[in-house]
Amino acid sequence: MPQLDHSLQPHQAYKKKTFWLAFAFIIIAAAGLFYVKWWPYYHKVIVAANTHSIGSSILGDQSKGASTWQTAWDYAKAYFQSVWKAAVLGILLGSLLQVLLPAKWLLKVLGKTSFGSTAVAGLASIPGMMCTCCAAPMAVGLRKKNVSVGAALAFWIGNPMINPATLVFMTFVLSWKFTLLRLIIGLVLTFGVSYVANRFVKDVQPIDMDQVIRSDEPRGHFFSRWMKSIWMMIIYIVPAYVLSVLVLGAGRVWLFPHLSDSMANSLIGIIIFAIAGMLFVIPTAAEIPIIQTFITMGLGGGPAAALLVTLPAISLPSLLMVAKSFPKKVLFFVILSVVVLGIISGVVGKFVL
Repeated sequence: MPQLDHSLQPHQAYKKKTFWLAFAFIIIAAAGLFYVKWWPYYHKVIVAANTHSIGSSILGDQSKGASTWQTAWDYAKAYFQSVWKAAVLGILLGSLLQVLLPAKWLLKVLGKTSFGSTAVAGLASIPGMMCTCCAAPMAVGLRKKNVSVGAALAFWIGNPMINPATLVFMTFVLSWKFTLLRLIIGLVLTFGVSYVANRFVKDVQPIDMDQVIRSDEPRGHFFSRWMKSIWMMIIYIVPAYVLSVLVLGAGRVWLFPHLSDSMANSLIGIIIFAIAGMLFVIPTAAEIPIIQTFITMGLGGGPAAALLVTLPAISLPSLLMVAKSFPKKVLFFVILSVVVLGIISGVVGKFVL
């Protein structure tokens, strides 16, 4: 009588466990995204189609009359009222990612420095539709599970840059030219820049899969591990997040100056707005009413196109949030890439928008 291969039983049990843990994470993520993103954006698309607007600019009054503290508080209040649900969801998913998704499965799919891992992570970012700050906790969670730099970056950058809802809003409010330019640069940033960033990570150590499998075994009660993950995420992320938003809110008048007629569509104007957009922090899709408002004030297509790319891609708060999760060389490369691609977009936009 043939003997059963008992060595297959642990493997089958591991596969079954992996499936159910991944399934639970997907259900939680889908429910959260439906409530915070998908359902509200469905109604927002209808508004954008009918009114060619998705609201007023979050920058508000750009006059320099208000006090610095009042300016900081007003912007921080408006910003957090807009993003708090998504920010909570981002921290929730970032923590659950660490305690639910098995490391072996994540490393198999996203752990390589190949373009394949980068592409899968970039594609996985599309349903998220998070702003750069709300996606940052999930990028931190991925890096804590030893996901490759390229894959974690693709997920982080892809959320704001190839957000399908934002692209639809943009088409209705601005024009299809803005949408096409944003999509092209967004794909370059998400898949190209993220993949190349792997080259800045030196001396990548081979992963001991036996150790990974052992680390997948639960240590302690699930709830206590989850609470510890959330607490570490909050301590690590929230203080820098809040403080940097206040600082940027206070300085928004100087970051986005009113340009003279001669500067409104100049290369200097493009560079100024590309750098300012890279630093500044906004909620999802807020770049659209900001650009719309600036254009009515006489801003040219060049600086507007620069903001189209740099405003959503990254920000000072999101960079601070992920600072300990990526090598400094990688983050400097991402910063430089965003600014350069913003300038390139601005030069193109100067002539076609």
